Amino acid sequence: MDSSSDKFFYARLGDMVSLTEKNGVCSFSDFLDERQCAETEKWCIHNTGGLMYTFWGGFPDASRRMLAVYPDYYEDYIMEDFPLVCLTFTYRKEDRLTHRDFLGTFMGMRLRRDVIGDIVVGEGITQAFVTDVAGKLISTIISKIGRTGVKCFTDRPFEMEVKQEFRTLSGTVASLRLDCVVSFATGLSREKSALLIRSDKVEVNHFQAKSVSAEVRTNDVLSIRGFGKFILSGTDGLTRKNRIHITLKKFV
Repeated sequence: MDSSSDKFFYARLGDMVSLTEKNGVCSFSDFLDERQCAETEKWCIHNTGGLMYTFWGGFPDASRRMLAVYPDYYEDYIMEDFPLVCLTFTYRKEDRLTHRDFLGTFMGMRLRRDVIGDIVVGEGITQAFVTDVAGKLISTIISKIGRTGVKCFTDRPFEMEVKQEFRTLSGTVASLRLDCVVSFATGLSREKSALLIRSDKVEVNHFQAKSVSAEVRTNDVLSIRGFGKFILSGTDGLTRKNRIHITLKKFV
């Protein structure tokens, strides 16, 4: 986020807290991406006072989630109040629709990205979480995704199996410095990798990387613009030349 969008983003969080403090009601954000969730949680730790907060995107491992800020007496039933809906689309199994097909159709309706949560695609069925307002519009209008006819249901529970697939990359690095690990992940030289970092194109655990020499730790998540997302899943000793064996998992 640039500085102007930062100010608006944090002002919106402040408004949520003020509304809840003043009126004793729950406040909800739209859908936040993984980076925004990380930034928001960091902010909430220091700025919500005696209020409670939690995130939810419709299922436990959702990437895109809403924030709820609420008084403690809402805790037992806050999950029921999130203003989101699960849309279930069914179609012929031989029609191979993708996440991009659904997102493109939703965005083609001039919906903002932040009213759309996770979209989980299967064979002959896709389930998507959207705000309840967007859900009413989508379920009323959409009968096709691209050229494929679909049926849309608003009353089915989430039933998809969410499975993240990875490609494993194994090799050695001179050290666990960020520029070394980025170089290994991208196949670029350390100099070009350092340039990526200094150009704000690398995130570690959803936060902008600040230093080329920062140490990467096991289970850290690296997002490298133009190259994808990786997890440092393990290190396994040294070579005779004191290089470190590492394993990265690339999200696919």
